Amino acid sequence: MSNNNKTPAIRFKGFTDTWEQRKFSELTEIRSASRVHKEEWQSSGVPFYRSSDVMAALNGTENEKAFISEELYEKLSAVSGKLEKGDVLVTGGGSVGKPYIVPNNEPLYTKDADLLWIKNNENLDPYFVYTFFFSPTFTDYLNSVSHVGTIAHYTITQLGETPITLPCVSEQQKIGDYFRNLDSIITLHQRKYDKLIQFKAAMLKKMFPQNGANKPEIRFRGFTDGWEQRKLGDIVTVYDGVHQTPNYQTSGVMFLSVENIATLKSNKFISIEDFKRDYKVYPQRNDILMTRIGDVGTTNVVTDNDVKAYYVSLALLKYKETNPFFLSSAIQSDFVQKGLSNRTLKTAIPMKINKDEIGQVDVMLPTSADEQDKIGSFFSQLDTLITLHQRKCDKYKSIKAGLIRKLFP
Repeated sequence: MSNNNKTPAIRFKGFTDTWEQRKFSELTEIRSASRVHKEEWQSSGVPFYRSSDVMAALNGTENEKAFISEELYEKLSAVSGKLEKGDVLVTGGGSVGKPYIVPNNEPLYTKDADLLWIKNNENLDPYFVYTFFFSPTFTDYLNSVSHVGTIAHYTITQLGETPITLPCVSEQQKIGDYFRNLDSIITLHQRKYDKLIQFKAAMLKKMFPQNGANKPEIRFRGFTDGWEQRKLGDIVTVYDGVHQTPNYQTSGVMFLSVENIATLKSNKFISIEDFKRDYKVYPQRNDILMTRIGDVGTTNVVTDNDVKAYYVSLALLKYKETNPFFLSSAIQSDFVQKGLSNRTLKTAIPMKINKDEIGQVDVMLPTSADEQDKIGSFFSQLDTLITLHQRKCDKYKSIKAGLIRKLFP
Protein backbone atom coordinates (compact mmCIF):
# COMPACT_ATOMS: atom_id res chain seq x y z
CA MET A 1 0.00 0.00 0.00
CA SER A 2 1.32 3.44 -0.95
CA ASN A 3 2.06 6.10 1.62
CA ASN A 4 1.10 8.76 -0.91
CA ASN A 5 -1.97 9.93 1.00
CA LYS A 6 -4.21 12.78 -0.10
CA THR A 7 -7.60 14.22 0.74
CA PRO A 8 -9.98 16.13 -1.53
CA ALA A 9 -10.73 19.84 -1.23
CA ILE A 10 -14.33 19.10 -0.14
CA ARG A 11 -15.96 16.05 1.45
CA PHE A 12 -19.37 14.76 2.42
CA LYS A 13 -20.24 15.16 6.08
CA GLY A 14 -19.13 12.34 8.35
CA PHE A 15 -16.03 11.29 6.39
CA THR A 16 -12.61 12.17 7.79
CA ASP A 17 -10.33 9.22 6.98
CA THR A 18 -7.34 9.83 4.77
CA TRP A 19 -7.58 8.78 1.12
CA GLU A 20 -4.99 6.33 -0.21
CA GLN A 21 -3.29 6.18 -3.58
CA ARG A 22 -3.33 2.71 -5.16
CA LYS A 23 -2.77 1.21 -8.59
CA PHE A 24 -5.78 -0.31 -10.32
CA SER A 25 -3.94 -3.65 -10.51
CA GLU A 26 -3.75 -3.62 -6.69
CA LEU A 27 -7.50 -3.14 -6.36
CA THR A 28 -9.07 -5.45 -8.94
CA GLU A 29 -8.56 -7.57 -12.04
CA ILE A 30 -7.79 -5.76 -15.29
CA ARG A 31 -8.87 -7.83 -18.28
CA SER A 32 -9.20 -7.72 -22.02
CA ALA A 33 -11.42 -9.81 -24.28
CA SER A 34 -10.26 -12.50 -26.68
CA ARG A 35 -9.77 -11.58 -30.34
CA VAL A 36 -12.84 -11.43 -32.60
CA HIS A 37 -12.11 -11.23 -36.33
CA LYS A 38 -14.14 -8.80 -38.41
CA GLU A 39 -15.52 -11.58 -40.59
CA GLU A 40 -17.13 -12.98 -37.40
CA TRP A 41 -19.20 -9.84 -36.88
CA GLN A 42 -22.94 -10.15 -37.51
CA SER A 43 -25.97 -7.90 -37.90
CA SER A 44 -27.70 -9.45 -34.88
CA GLY A 45 -26.91 -11.60 -31.87
CA VAL A 46 -24.80 -10.66 -28.83
CA PRO A 47 -23.79 -6.94 -28.84
CA PHE A 48 -20.10 -6.50 -29.68
CA TYR A 49 -18.78 -3.25 -28.20
CA ARG A 50 -15.88 -1.21 -29.57
CA SER A 51 -14.51 2.19 -28.58
CA SER A 52 -16.99 3.78 -31.01
CA ASP A 53 -19.88 2.34 -28.96
CA VAL A 54 -18.49 3.87 -25.76
CA MET A 55 -18.08 7.26 -27.47
CA ALA A 56 -21.64 7.06 -28.84
CA ALA A 57 -22.95 6.32 -25.33
CA LEU A 58 -20.98 9.27 -23.90
CA ASN A 59 -22.07 11.69 -26.62
CA GLY A 60 -25.69 10.52 -26.84
CA THR A 61 -25.28 9.69 -30.53
CA GLU A 62 -25.89 6.65 -32.70
CA ASN A 63 -23.24 4.53 -34.38
CA GLU A 64 -23.27 1.42 -36.53
CA LYS A 65 -23.71 -1.56 -34.20
CA ALA A 66 -21.91 -4.90 -34.41
CA PHE A 67 -22.82 -8.30 -33.01
CA ILE A 68 -21.41 -11.81 -32.67
CA SER A 69 -23.16 -15.16 -32.50
CA GLU A 70 -24.23 -16.61 -29.16
CA GLU A 71 -22.06 -19.65 -29.87
CA LEU A 72 -18.94 -17.53 -30.34
CA TYR A 73 -19.81 -15.47 -27.27
CA GLU A 74 -20.03 -18.58 -25.07
CA LYS A 75 -16.80 -19.99 -26.52
CA LEU A 76 -14.79 -16.81 -25.98
CA SER A 77 -16.34 -16.04 -22.58
CA ALA A 78 -15.22 -19.44 -21.33
CA VAL A 79 -11.67 -18.11 -21.73
CA SER A 80 -11.95 -14.39 -20.93
CA GLY A 81 -14.94 -14.43 -18.57
CA LYS A 82 -18.26 -12.62 -18.83
CA LEU A 83 -18.93 -8.94 -18.32
CA GLU A 84 -21.15 -8.27 -15.32
CA LYS A 85 -23.18 -5.34 -14.04
CA GLY A 86 -20.88 -2.70 -12.52
CA ASP A 87 -17.79 -3.64 -14.54
CA VAL A 88 -16.17 -0.58 -16.12
CA LEU A 89 -14.90 -0.53 -19.70
CA VAL A 90 -12.23 2.00 -20.72
CA THR A 91 -11.29 2.85 -24.31
CA GLY A 92 -7.76 1.77 -25.20
CA GLY A 93 -7.74 2.99 -28.80
CA GLY A 94 -8.99 6.07 -30.65
CA SER A 95 -10.29 8.52 -28.03
CA VAL A 96 -8.48 6.78 -25.19
CA GLY A 97 -9.40 6.72 -21.51
CA LYS A 98 -13.16 7.12 -21.93
CA PRO A 99 -15.28 5.01 -19.51
CA TYR A 100 -18.50 3.01 -19.76
CA ILE A 101 -20.33 1.21 -16.94
CA VAL A 102 -21.82 -2.17 -17.85
CA PRO A 103 -25.52 -1.59 -16.94
CA ASN A 104 -26.74 -5.19 -16.51
CA ASN A 105 -25.82 -8.86 -16.78
CA GLU A 106 -27.12 -9.34 -20.31
CA PRO A 107 -24.62 -10.89 -22.75
CA LEU A 108 -22.08 -8.37 -24.05
CA TYR A 109 -18.68 -8.85 -25.61
CA THR A 110 -15.92 -6.37 -26.46
CA LYS A 111 -13.14 -5.82 -28.97
CA ASP A 112 -9.88 -6.94 -27.37
CA ALA A 113 -7.35 -4.07 -27.17
CA ASP A 114 -10.00 -1.50 -28.11
CA LEU A 115 -11.70 -1.74 -24.70
CA LEU A 116 -10.01 -2.46 -21.38
CA TRP A 117 -12.02 -4.13 -18.64
CA ILE A 118 -12.03 -3.25 -14.93
CA LYS A 119 -13.76 -5.96 -12.91
CA ASN A 120 -16.14 -4.70 -10.25
CA ASN A 121 -15.52 -5.94 -6.70
CA GLU A 122 -16.09 -5.01 -3.06
CA ASN A 123 -13.16 -2.54 -3.10
CA LEU A 124 -14.71 -0.22 -5.65
CA ASP A 125 -17.90 1.71 -6.36
CA PRO A 126 -18.50 1.56 -10.13
CA TYR A 127 -19.72 5.13 -10.53
CA PHE A 128 -16.84 6.48 -8.44
CA VAL A 129 -14.42 4.66 -10.78
CA TYR A 130 -16.36 5.84 -13.85
CA THR A 131 -16.21 9.48 -12.72
CA PHE A 132 -12.49 9.24 -11.91
CA PHE A 133 -11.79 8.89 -15.63
CA PHE A 134 -13.10 12.44 -16.18
CA SER A 135 -10.80 13.94 -13.53
CA PRO A 136 -7.83 16.22 -14.36
CA THR A 137 -5.69 13.83 -12.30
CA PHE A 138 -6.37 10.98 -14.71
CA THR A 139 -6.13 13.21 -17.80
CA ASP A 140 -2.67 14.38 -16.75
CA TYR A 141 -1.55 10.81 -16.14
CA LEU A 142 -2.97 9.60 -19.45
CA ASN A 143 -1.15 12.34 -21.35
CA SER A 144 2.09 11.23 -19.75
CA VAL A 145 1.80 7.55 -20.72
CA SER A 146 -0.38 7.12 -23.82
CA HIS A 147 1.42 6.58 -27.12
CA VAL A 148 0.13 9.32 -29.37
CA GLY A 149 0.81 8.91 -33.08
CA THR A 150 -1.85 8.77 -35.74
CA ILE A 151 -3.94 6.98 -33.11
CA ALA A 152 -3.42 7.12 -29.34
CA HIS A 153 -3.16 3.91 -27.33
CA TYR A 154 -3.77 3.14 -23.66
CA THR A 155 -2.75 -0.41 -22.84
CA ILE A 156 -3.92 -2.97 -20.31
CA THR A 157 -0.54 -2.67 -18.56
CA GLN A 158 -0.84 1.11 -18.37
CA LEU A 159 -4.36 0.83 -16.94
CA GLY A 160 -3.09 -1.57 -14.29
CA GLU A 161 -0.33 0.88 -13.37
CA THR A 162 -2.69 3.88 -13.33
CA PRO A 163 -2.80 5.43 -9.84
CA ILE A 164 -6.14 6.31 -8.27
CA THR A 165 -6.54 8.08 -4.95
CA LEU A 166 -9.64 6.76 -3.21
CA PRO A 167 -11.45 6.64 0.14
CA CYS A 168 -13.31 3.82 1.87
CA VAL A 169 -16.08 2.16 -0.13
CA SER A 170 -18.90 3.95 1.71
CA GLU A 171 -17.44 7.36 0.80
CA GLN A 172 -16.88 6.16 -2.76
CA GLN A 173 -20.56 5.22 -2.90
CA LYS A 174 -21.61 8.63 -1.61
CA ILE A 175 -19.54 10.37 -4.28
CA GLY A 176 -20.64 7.92 -6.98
CA ASP A 177 -24.33 8.40 -6.14
CA TYR A 178 -23.92 12.17 -6.25
CA PHE A 179 -22.40 12.14 -9.73
CA ARG A 180 -24.91 9.55 -10.95
CA ASN A 181 -27.75 11.92 -9.98
CA LEU A 182 -25.94 14.89 -11.52
CA ASP A 183 -25.41 12.99 -14.78
CA SER A 184 -29.12 12.09 -14.81
CA ILE A 185 -30.02 15.79 -14.61
CA ILE A 186 -27.59 16.62 -17.43
CA THR A 187 -29.00 13.79 -19.55
CA LEU A 188 -32.56 15.01 -18.93
CA HIS A 189 -31.83 18.51 -20.18
CA GLN A 190 -29.70 17.20 -23.04
CA ARG A 191 -32.58 14.99 -24.23
CA LYS A 192 -35.01 17.92 -24.03
CA TYR A 193 -32.52 20.05 -25.97
CA ASP A 194 -32.02 17.34 -28.62
CA LYS A 195 -35.79 16.85 -29.03
CA LEU A 196 -36.31 20.60 -29.42
CA ILE A 197 -33.56 20.77 -32.05
CA GLN A 198 -35.22 17.91 -33.94
CA PHE A 199 -38.62 19.56 -33.60
CA LYS A 200 -37.27 22.86 -34.91
CA ALA A 201 -35.68 21.14 -37.92
CA ALA A 202 -39.00 19.43 -38.68
CA MET A 203 -40.97 22.67 -38.37
CA LEU A 204 -38.54 24.54 -40.61
CA LYS A 205 -39.40 22.00 -43.30
CA LYS A 206 -43.15 22.19 -42.70
CA MET A 207 -43.56 25.95 -42.14
CA PHE A 208 -41.52 27.07 -45.16
CA PRO A 209 -42.26 26.09 -48.79
CA GLN A 210 -40.34 23.09 -50.13
CA ASN A 211 -39.34 21.83 -53.57
CA GLY A 212 -40.54 24.79 -55.62
CA ALA A 213 -43.91 25.15 -53.89
CA ASN A 214 -45.24 28.61 -53.05
CA LYS A 215 -47.07 27.53 -49.90
CA PRO A 216 -45.81 25.69 -46.80
CA GLU A 217 -47.30 22.43 -45.55
CA ILE A 218 -48.37 23.94 -42.20
CA ARG A 219 -49.79 27.44 -41.75
CA PHE A 220 -51.43 29.47 -39.05
CA ARG A 221 -55.19 29.69 -39.37
CA GLY A 222 -56.52 32.41 -41.64
CA PHE A 223 -53.61 32.54 -44.11
CA THR A 224 -54.07 31.03 -47.58
CA ASP A 225 -52.26 33.28 -50.09
CA GLY A 226 -49.20 32.03 -51.91
CA TRP A 227 -45.75 33.19 -50.81
CA GLU A 228 -43.50 35.26 -53.06
CA GLN A 229 -39.87 34.72 -53.99
CA ARG A 230 -37.51 37.64 -53.33
CA LYS A 231 -33.77 38.27 -53.27
CA LEU A 232 -32.26 38.71 -49.81
CA GLY A 233 -30.72 41.92 -51.11
CA ASP A 234 -34.23 43.31 -51.72
CA ILE A 235 -35.22 42.99 -48.07
CA VAL A 236 -31.94 43.50 -46.16
CA THR A 237 -28.74 45.50 -46.52
CA VAL A 238 -25.67 43.30 -46.06
CA TYR A 239 -22.49 44.45 -44.29
CA ASP A 240 -19.41 42.67 -43.02
CA GLY A 241 -17.07 43.39 -40.14
CA VAL A 242 -13.42 44.39 -39.96
CA HIS A 243 -11.01 42.27 -42.01
CA GLN A 244 -7.95 42.72 -39.81
CA THR A 245 -7.42 41.04 -36.45
CA PRO A 246 -8.22 43.71 -33.86
CA ASN A 247 -6.11 44.88 -30.95
CA TYR A 248 -7.97 43.13 -28.14
CA GLN A 249 -8.55 44.82 -24.79
CA THR A 250 -9.66 43.52 -21.38
CA SER A 251 -12.75 45.73 -21.57
CA GLY A 252 -14.51 48.08 -23.94
CA VAL A 253 -16.77 47.14 -26.85
CA MET A 254 -17.64 43.43 -27.13
CA PHE A 255 -16.14 41.84 -30.25
CA LEU A 256 -18.10 39.03 -31.93
CA SER A 257 -16.88 36.36 -34.35
CA VAL A 258 -18.29 33.20 -35.94
CA GLU A 259 -17.84 31.15 -32.74
CA ASN A 260 -20.12 33.56 -30.85
CA ILE A 261 -23.18 33.20 -33.11
CA ALA A 262 -25.18 30.99 -30.71
CA THR A 263 -25.09 33.44 -27.79
CA LEU A 264 -23.88 36.73 -29.30
CA LYS A 265 -21.67 36.96 -26.21
CA SER A 266 -17.88 37.14 -26.16
CA ASN A 267 -15.01 37.66 -23.74
CA LYS A 268 -13.07 39.64 -26.36
CA PHE A 269 -13.22 43.42 -26.50
CA ILE A 270 -11.83 46.32 -28.51
CA SER A 271 -11.31 49.91 -27.42
CA ILE A 272 -14.03 52.52 -27.87
CA GLU A 273 -11.59 54.51 -30.00
CA ASP A 274 -11.06 51.60 -32.42
CA PHE A 275 -14.80 50.97 -32.55
CA LYS A 276 -15.58 54.59 -33.48
CA ARG A 277 -12.87 54.53 -36.14
CA ASP A 278 -13.79 51.21 -37.79
CA TYR A 279 -17.58 50.89 -37.38
CA LYS A 280 -19.83 53.38 -39.10
CA VAL A 281 -22.45 50.60 -39.22
CA TYR A 282 -22.78 48.15 -36.34
CA PRO A 283 -25.30 45.61 -34.96
CA GLN A 284 -28.40 47.06 -33.32
CA ARG A 285 -31.57 45.60 -31.87
CA ASN A 286 -33.50 43.42 -34.39
CA ASP A 287 -30.57 43.20 -36.80
CA ILE A 288 -29.49 39.71 -37.90
CA LEU A 289 -25.95 38.34 -37.72
CA MET A 290 -25.12 35.41 -40.02
CA THR A 291 -21.99 33.28 -40.25
CA ARG A 292 -20.24 33.47 -43.62
CA ILE A 293 -16.74 32.04 -43.14
CA GLY A 294 -16.05 28.50 -41.90
CA ASP A 295 -19.66 27.93 -40.97
CA VAL A 296 -22.07 29.48 -43.49
CA GLY A 297 -25.71 30.39 -42.89
CA THR A 298 -26.17 30.14 -39.11
CA THR A 299 -28.15 33.15 -37.86
CA ASN A 300 -29.11 34.94 -34.69
CA VAL A 301 -31.17 38.04 -34.00
CA VAL A 302 -29.70 40.87 -31.92
CA THR A 303 -32.15 41.44 -29.06
CA ASP A 304 -30.52 44.36 -27.21
CA ASN A 305 -29.00 47.74 -27.92
CA ASP A 306 -25.61 47.05 -26.33
CA VAL A 307 -22.83 48.25 -28.60
CA LYS A 308 -21.11 45.37 -30.43
CA ALA A 309 -18.27 45.05 -32.91
CA TYR A 310 -17.97 42.09 -35.28
CA TYR A 311 -15.40 40.32 -37.41
CA VAL A 312 -15.41 39.66 -41.16
CA SER A 313 -16.54 36.06 -40.49
CA LEU A 314 -20.01 37.45 -39.73
CA ALA A 315 -22.42 39.23 -42.06
CA LEU A 316 -24.68 41.92 -40.63
CA LEU A 317 -28.16 41.94 -42.17
CA LYS A 318 -30.12 45.13 -41.53
CA TYR A 319 -33.73 44.46 -42.42
CA LYS A 320 -35.85 46.96 -44.30
CA GLU A 321 -39.36 45.70 -43.70
CA THR A 322 -39.31 41.98 -42.87
CA ASN A 323 -39.83 40.62 -39.36
CA PRO A 324 -36.25 39.78 -38.23
CA PHE A 325 -37.24 36.63 -36.33
CA PHE A 326 -39.12 35.38 -39.38
CA LEU A 327 -36.19 36.18 -41.66
CA SER A 328 -33.66 34.54 -39.35
CA SER A 329 -35.75 31.36 -39.46
CA ALA A 330 -36.29 31.64 -43.21
CA ILE A 331 -32.52 31.72 -43.74
CA GLN A 332 -32.28 28.46 -41.78
CA SER A 333 -34.87 26.79 -44.06
CA ASP A 334 -33.72 24.25 -46.66
CA PHE A 335 -34.55 26.55 -49.57
CA VAL A 336 -32.27 29.40 -48.43
CA GLN A 337 -29.57 27.06 -47.09
CA LYS A 338 -29.32 25.46 -50.54
CA GLY A 339 -29.08 28.91 -52.10
CA LEU A 340 -26.28 29.88 -49.73
CA SER A 341 -24.50 26.57 -50.33
CA ASN A 342 -24.62 27.06 -54.12
CA ARG A 343 -22.85 30.41 -53.75
CA THR A 344 -20.34 29.27 -51.13
CA LEU A 345 -16.69 28.93 -52.14
CA LYS A 346 -16.16 25.39 -50.88
CA THR A 347 -12.60 25.19 -52.20
CA ALA A 348 -11.57 28.14 -50.04
CA ILE A 349 -9.93 27.31 -46.70
CA PRO A 350 -11.95 27.92 -44.67
CA MET A 351 -15.00 27.85 -46.96
CA LYS A 352 -16.85 31.15 -47.25
CA ILE A 353 -19.55 33.08 -49.05
CA ASN A 354 -18.62 36.52 -50.32
CA LYS A 355 -20.63 39.38 -48.86
CA ASP A 356 -22.03 40.47 -52.23
CA GLU A 357 -23.25 36.94 -52.99
CA ILE A 358 -25.51 36.88 -49.91
CA GLY A 359 -27.91 39.44 -51.35
CA GLN A 360 -28.33 37.32 -54.51
CA VAL A 361 -29.78 34.36 -52.60
CA ASP A 362 -33.53 33.76 -53.03
CA VAL A 363 -35.91 33.61 -50.06
CA MET A 364 -39.63 32.79 -49.85
CA LEU A 365 -41.85 35.30 -48.00
CA PRO A 366 -45.53 35.39 -47.12
CA THR A 367 -47.21 38.50 -48.49
CA SER A 368 -48.88 39.11 -45.12
CA ALA A 369 -46.81 40.87 -42.45
CA ASP A 370 -49.09 39.26 -39.84
CA GLU A 371 -48.13 35.79 -41.07
CA GLN A 372 -44.46 36.73 -40.93
CA ASP A 373 -44.94 37.96 -37.35
CA LYS A 374 -46.68 34.75 -36.25
CA ILE A 375 -44.00 32.52 -37.78
CA GLY A 376 -41.25 34.72 -36.36
CA SER A 377 -42.81 34.62 -32.89
CA PHE A 378 -43.18 30.83 -33.05
CA PHE A 379 -39.51 30.25 -33.85
CA SER A 380 -38.37 32.95 -31.43
CA GLN A 381 -40.16 31.18 -28.56
CA LEU A 382 -38.78 27.83 -29.71
CA ASP A 383 -35.24 29.23 -29.78
CA THR A 384 -35.75 30.59 -26.26
CA LEU A 385 -36.65 27.08 -25.04
CA ILE A 386 -33.65 25.58 -26.84
CA THR A 387 -31.34 28.17 -25.28
CA LEU A 388 -32.83 27.52 -21.84
CA HIS A 389 -32.05 23.80 -21.92
CA GLN A 390 -28.64 24.40 -23.48
CA ARG A 391 -27.76 26.80 -20.67
CA LYS A 392 -28.97 24.33 -18.06
CA CYS A 393 -26.83 21.61 -19.64
CA ASP A 394 -23.82 23.92 -19.67
CA LYS A 395 -24.50 24.98 -16.06
CA TYR A 396 -24.67 21.43 -14.71
CA LYS A 397 -21.68 20.32 -16.79
CA SER A 398 -19.71 23.22 -15.32
CA ILE A 399 -20.83 22.25 -11.81
CA LYS A 400 -19.79 18.65 -12.49
CA ALA A 401 -16.35 19.65 -13.79
CA GLY A 402 -15.76 21.89 -10.78
CA LEU A 403 -16.81 19.22 -8.29
CA ILE A 404 -14.68 16.56 -9.99
CA ARG A 405 -11.65 18.80 -9.49
CA LYS A 406 -12.51 19.21 -5.80
CA LEU A 407 -13.56 15.61 -5.06
CA PHE A 408 -10.78 13.75 -6.89
CA PRO A 409 -7.33 14.71 -5.54
